[in-house]
Amino acid sequence: MKKRLMAVLCAVSMLVALTACGAQGGASSESDVEYIKNKGTLVVGITDFAPMDYKDDSGKWIGFDADMATKIASTLGVKVEFVEIDWDNKILELDNKSIDVVWNGMTLTNEVKNSMECTKPYLNNAQVVVVKNDLASTVTSVEAASELQFAVEAGSAGEAAASDNNFNFTSVSSQSDAVMEVEAGTSDACIIDLLMAGAMVGPGTSYPDLTTTSVELTTEEYGVGCRKGSDLAAYINDQFKALYDDGTIESIATIYGVQYAVVAQ
Repeated sequence: MKKRLMAVLCAVSMLVALTACGAQGGASSESDVEYIKNKGTLVVGITDFAPMDYKDDSGKWIGFDADMATKIASTLGVKVEFVEIDWDNKILELDNKSIDVVWNGMTLTNEVKNSMECTKPYLNNAQVVVVKNDLASTVTSVEAASELQFAVEAGSAGEAAASDNNFNFTSVSSQSDAVMEVEAGTSDACIIDLLMAGAMVGPGTSYPDLTTTSVELTTEEYGVGCRKGSDLAAYINDQFKALYDDGTIESIATIYGVQYAVVAQ
């Protein structure tokens, strides 16, 4: 009898424990939109990447993505906080809730779409080859580019393009670092986003002796990444539509010279 009683008590205890776990699981499934509203801050994972996210002379984060993230945060009634991340660890940072979104000219690759809940595309882009001016006339094809030593951002679409084309490359921590490698002469070329190249290299920029070649390795689209299953992606999509319809996206894009790349919402 005692053995039967003990067995019944153990079964009841296990049932209670499982019920408690289920309740805890339910608590953790709170919507991301409500989670962000409750904590009062939208934490945005970025890298230093003009014209999407970069600092002005006062140290404030600006750029097309930074301004859009600030606008979306205001619709949520919360503050925005920008956190520089290691781009190669963006999925881990998101899943650990160190950040709430990845919003930094992120290419919608299959890996990204499989690992995150992504918004609809909002900008078009391409991966391009950047070299010093005196080398540009010789780099007119993928075959010619294959003779070069490249610098690429780790975990980026540029790194994927270099790998897909069997280029010799060194991975660095950011696209800005990849550009500096070319400027310093430690790499022959780099692969970066077309929109970044437009803002960073050529006459009137910080790197006037660098240029974008005619070699485009990919065409792609940017999106915002949220945690897998998050309702925040759908919320941002709705806001994108409203901000596109009222002309806000076009206005912000024009400030940073990317209006030609805006995707209709």
